[in-house]
Amino acid sequence: MKTLLLLRHAKSSWADPARADHDRELNRRGENAAPAMGRFLRDKGLVPNLIWCSTAARTVQTPGLLGRDFANQADVIYSEDLYMANEKTLLECLHQTHDEAESVMMIGHNPGFEDFAAELFGDGDGEALLEMNRKFPTCGLCHFEFDIDHWADVAPDTGRLVRFVKVKDLQAASAAVN
Repeated sequence: MKTLLLLRHAKSSWADPARADHDRELNRRGENAAPAMGRFLRDKGLVPNLIWCSTAARTVQTPGLLGRDFANQADVIYSEDLYMANEKTLLECLHQTHDEAESVMMIGHNPGFEDFAAELFGDGDGEALLEMNRKFPTCGLCHFEFDIDHWADVAPDTGRLVRFVKVKDLQAASAAVN
C-alpha cells in the first residue's frame, strides 16, 4: 500500500508584478495556511517519507511552514520539472520514487495538480472528487492510496481518493472549536 499526498503550494504574493512567476514567494495568508495544513497532516499521521517539491519560491517555502516533522522526517527532492508540470510529468516523477518510501507528498501547482488528481481517481470519496473538481485552492490537499508495492505501478484510474482537504475548512473547524 502506497500513500500519495498532492499538496498545492500555499497562497503566493502578487505584490511585485515585475517579479517572475517562479520567484513569487508566499504572502501572509499562505504563511498562515501551511502550518494549519501541517497540523492536520500530523494529527492524521500523514507525515510523508519523501517530498517531491517544485523549485518555485512559493513551493520551496511551503514544506518548511508545514512544521518541523516535515523537515526532520521527510527527504525532499527539489525538481525544476515540477514547476507548472502537467499530469504526464507528475506521473513520470512519481514513477522515479524509490519503493522504500511508503508515503510521498508532491508540492506543486495548478492546473497540473488538479488534472493529475482527476486522472489518478479510480474510486474512493466521490464527494471529495466533486469538491476538488469545483476548485483545488492553494494549500489544498488530495490524499490517495494505491494498492501497489512499486511507485512505477501507479497509473491513471488506480488511486483511491481518501479525502480532499481545504485549509479554509480546517480554519473554520478550528474557529468553531475555539
